[in-house]
Amino acid sequence: MKICILSRNKELYSTARLLDSAEKRGHEVLVVDPLRCYMNITSHKPSIHFKGEPLEGYSAIIPRIGASITFYGTAVVRQFEMMGVYSVNESVAISRSRDKLRSLQLLARRGIGLPVTGFSHATMYTQDLIDLAGGAPLVIKLLEGTQGIGVVLAETNNAAESVIEAFRGLKQNILVQEFIKEADAKDIRCFVVGGKVVAAMMRTGKEGDFRSNIHRGGKAEGVKITPEERSTAVRAAQIMGLNVAGVDILRANHGPVVMEVNSSPGLEGIEKATGKNVADSVIAFIEKNAQPGRTKTRGKG
Repeated sequence: MKICILSRNKELYSTARLLDSAEKRGHEVLVVDPLRCYMNITSHKPSIHFKGEPLEGYSAIIPRIGASITFYGTAVVRQFEMMGVYSVNESVAISRSRDKLRSLQLLARRGIGLPVTGFSHATMYTQDLIDLAGGAPLVIKLLEGTQGIGVVLAETNNAAESVIEAFRGLKQNILVQEFIKEADAKDIRCFVVGGKVVAAMMRTGKEGDFRSNIHRGGKAEGVKITPEERSTAVRAAQIMGLNVAGVDILRANHGPVVMEVNSSPGLEGIEKATGKNVADSVIAFIEKNAQPGRTKTRGKG
């Protein structure tokens, strides 16, 4: 099988692991920088070119589309879909998961546990927004932030008002969420492949930081999750339409709550924390499901 991995850098841990796993399983693999692709948008024979040559004959693609290149990256994925190539995660699902507000609205509509959340752009009624999310302490997030950047814990109402007003001055869309104190600066990353949680790790923030992101200095270890947490992670990925996803969950007193569903979850932290070969699970899923024209959207979304 010919597989194309869409990634900016083949030296990245996740990309290298997927490449190695696919080659060991006997597949022909090419890593392609999506920003260096260019496309022929036509009804009859759509095509994608890379380094002066058309990308042809591929059975599947693995999109590793970073948040900073979502627009162009999903356009490339959509073009492959128009060509009938199977995508592990489809363009519509990637775009859906990248929009934090849209993700939360979709999950809420389907009854997934979430932190109490308020959303705003330029409201002058700051205190009412704070009250909507249950009052301080609150977590205030920039809608476009990633890897814990643009996330602030406001421990008092005055602090919350100050942060919200500062973000409003920057003309930013913001999320205001209840602070799940009982989570104790820990969250669970569930790695979902094909409707199954293949690995799970507990991430703990560095001392004095409520954010548990490994990029922010947090640490990770394998964890045994409950049936309810497993079901929540699988359902969240399915609602987003993602075959491969990292679902971030907090353990609240009233049950698991989903913080985010990631369409390009990293492999390094979870493979090292759990000792599981997650990359192999992704390639095995492709072998079972990749068929010409099986893409649902065919580039329509």
